[in-house]
Amino acid sequence: MSKIKIKKFYYPLLNNAISDSDIQKGIEVLKSKQLTMSKITRKFEKEFASYIGSKFAVMVNSGSSANLLSVFASCNPLRNKRFKRDDEAIIPSICWSTSLWPLVQAGLKPVFADINKETLNIDIDSLESKITKKTKVLMMVHVLGLSTEMDKVRKLVKKYNLILIEDTCESLGTMYKNKFLGSFGDFGTYSFYYSHQITAGEGGMVVCNNREDYNLLMSLRSHGWSRGLKMNLSKYKKYKGVDKKFMFINSGFNLRPTEIQAAIGFNQFKRKNIFKHNRSKNREKIIKAFKKNSEWSNQFIFIKENKNTKPSWFGMPILLNEKYKKKKKKFLESLDRIGIETRPIISGNFINQPSVDLYKLNEKKDKFPNAQYVDDCGFFIGLQTEIVSDLKIKKLVSIMLKTLET
Repeated sequence: MSKIKIKKFYYPLLNNAISDSDIQKGIEVLKSKQLTMSKITRKFEKEFASYIGSKFAVMVNSGSSANLLSVFASCNPLRNKRFKRDDEAIIPSICWSTSLWPLVQAGLKPVFADINKETLNIDIDSLESKITKKTKVLMMVHVLGLSTEMDKVRKLVKKYNLILIEDTCESLGTMYKNKFLGSFGDFGTYSFYYSHQITAGEGGMVVCNNREDYNLLMSLRSHGWSRGLKMNLSKYKKYKGVDKKFMFINSGFNLRPTEIQAAIGFNQFKRKNIFKHNRSKNREKIIKAFKKNSEWSNQFIFIKENKNTKPSWFGMPILLNEKYKKKKKKFLESLDRIGIETRPIISGNFINQPSVDLYKLNEKKDKFPNAQYVDDCGFFIGLQTEIVSDLKIKKLVSIMLKTLET
């Protein structure tokens, strides 16, 4: 059999994500033979909720599943405040695939709003202009550790009685006015994918603030099962022929994590503040190195945190000076060949994706100029969780500047 070759980058999105101690925690679970979710998962959930400032947290097998679970909990017949099929949900035009598709899968009509070029997050004016009598859900997407003005978002949510879901998969640890992103809405979702703030390889979390939602999340996560729910099940007594150990009170999925994921993720979670500090420090060093380089002439725009935000950077978003816009594709391809890994800012302007046409999600052909600008000029590079040497950063900066001018 031929070996699969994994490309090694000089400057990857993330280097050495999994430590020896993380691996050891996974091995301990394997040796225990308790592979399905158990005590470590529950402990991780409890400490995660406490950190975020939410009452409850439910671990799942991915951030995408966290979004799926939140959306389907929001329309469940057991939820007092819920949306119905054909209601509208607003989502920023720069989003990830699985921020959007659970809305469609649950029968909602997605309505796109433009973003703010300075924060990469949803633009407040565009958001409010999209609200109609049919709007019931707002799917926020917090981009790369940045935030919009969440106090203004909360006012709109209250004014129009919306369900707020915060896709915080890229922004674990970011605070707005000393409150963590993900804790403003009905549900907050997080991802533990490889290059995110912490990683379990895969994995995710949903937070909420009332037991009704918590029980829904727990049941939907596991087949619609009643097992483990802390709720009054007396109304189900009439179902005498049902084995109470295997009683299904709802619809459901199987979105459960493994105990190995929980063990690795929880071990990383304990180092989250170190990772956060190091990523921020590396970003500062990279910007400083660009501005000190003799070839610097404002070729790049570096996205800054907005007022009242304390970011937990996932990656380093960069916008090309518009005069280089036509060179973007060639520039990024060259960086990849040289060994500098890049990504679009999430997936760019999602309106441009072929799946949007497939499902006829923009029949009016609405334009989103700010999202398109970011699509045309934007990309991001990684921020490492260990402090990068000045020499390596100097080389990174030099390569990027020379490659752009080639």
